[in-house]
Amino acid sequence: MKRDAQATRARILAAATAEFAAFGIAGARVDRIAAAAAANKNMIYIYFGSKEQLFDAVYTGAVGQLLDTVPIDAADLPGYAGALFDHMNLHPELSRLARWHGLERPGGFADLEHAMAATMDKISAVGAAQTAGLVGSGVAPHELLALLLAVAATWSAGSPELTAEQPPAELTAARRAAVVFAVQRLTDP
Repeated sequence: MKRDAQATRARILAAATAEFAAFGIAGARVDRIAAAAAANKNMIYIYFGSKEQLFDAVYTGAVGQLLDTVPIDAADLPGYAGALFDHMNLHPELSRLARWHGLERPGGFADLEHAMAATMDKISAVGAAQTAGLVGSGVAPHELLALLLAVAATWSAGSPELTAEQPPAELTAARRAAVVFAVQRLTDP
């Protein structure tokens, strides 16, 4: 049987995403990742170097997917918050990975150049929307973006408000509407 390195890497990343989301870096086990990926444990070290580097690859991929899938529209920050809520609802592992990253890799966000550049672009876009009068200017652009992200993540995986069960669709819709409404009020000119 021919080996497919790209498919093996993809399986490892998928298994590692689930493992790291559930257990963080310290609690994750390379043996479980290898078993879930149907891959040789040695391949993990060959492809990624270490468990920490594998976590970094998983986290960078998750953040990149968010940035690529949910572009900011500074003229419609409530819509952006709703899109973030939707993404987090579809990808609950992202919020858990972000929490583990903050706990186990503090300050490591600066290493994510793509994410840092995107964040600076978002802050600039919010500032430009404030200058144009499209968004209220009572809160500095970087603080407003942080508040928007926090509101959008209120019911994301790992938050104290979330139960272990998937909420009914009508509750999810009500929560999304609350996020959009809160950001609308926060950003009204």
